[in-house]
Amino acid sequence: MSVHSFCGTSRQPSAPWHILGAGSMGSLWATRLARAGYDVRLILRDQARLQAYHAAQGLTLVEGSNAILLPIAAQTPDAADPITRVLVACKAYDAEYAVAQIAHRLSPEAHLILLQNGLGSQQAVAAQVPHARCVFASSTEGAFRDGDWRVVFAGQGHNWLGDPEQGAAPTRLDDLQHSGIRHEWSPTIMSRLWRKLALNCAINPLTVLHQCTNGGLKAHTQTVDALCIELSALLVGCAQPEAAVNLSAEVHRVIDATAQNYSSMYQDVAQRRRTEISYLSGYACQAAQRIGLDTPHLHAIHQQLIAHLTHLGLPSH
Repeated sequence: MSVHSFCGTSRQPSAPWHILGAGSMGSLWATRLARAGYDVRLILRDQARLQAYHAAQGLTLVEGSNAILLPIAAQTPDAADPITRVLVACKAYDAEYAVAQIAHRLSPEAHLILLQNGLGSQQAVAAQVPHARCVFASSTEGAFRDGDWRVVFAGQGHNWLGDPEQGAAPTRLDDLQHSGIRHEWSPTIMSRLWRKLALNCAINPLTVLHQCTNGGLKAHTQTVDALCIELSALLVGCAQPEAAVNLSAEVHRVIDATAQNYSSMYQDVAQRRRTEISYLSGYACQAAQRIGLDTPHLHAIHQQLIAHLTHLGLPSH
């Protein structure tokens, strides 16, 4: 593998891109924006993480056999510079607290791109920063970390961005195009997020409970189909009928297409990390209860998952 450093020339004028959350997706966006010459600033949890980052001298982006080290600027939440645009790429359960730490730095025209799994965290963040514009995002890009401060670009995908308030696309998103971050402005972003929520609810919890790859769910077709029926009814009941169209067929297509993969929830449990259960099956169960829809299979799987996580000593919320 070839490894080299990169010192690009910052594009001017351009407001900085702050990246809150240096996990796989945050690092993937940060490195591509920096490589294209944009001013990127990582916001790290605390001084200890900042020191560790400085020791690594930057983020490394791995694509195929090539690795590139990008000396991206980094800071803690209490830095002084104002924030005009920020990608919030932390886990769903961390998003609200993380944004609260930087809320005082948001400029009057600030934009936040919220890239979280499931639903619930985006609405909570938007409620706490009503003066800022929150753009919801859904991504099919693949990335993982093979070491601290290293991100592997595992699969070219697509990013859908949208404003649930039905606003027009911000012009500042042009930077993404120049950075090779494929994206599309979606007027129906909530439908996309609900669809992805349903897909995750039909696959992720079962892979954890059956300790299998996505393809392993072919042995549990009846359960998958029962979940799809309930999830389709939930989408219709929550005024997202488009998200319900051919849901079962797509779930089985995803299972086939990613047969060798382990779901993100499976990976979290395998590595003894907290899952995003509250924003996936937990959110779906609460939504069903709110509209008075009976979803016995969804509820049973969710309760089994809670019991499994509790047994492992992991948070069940």
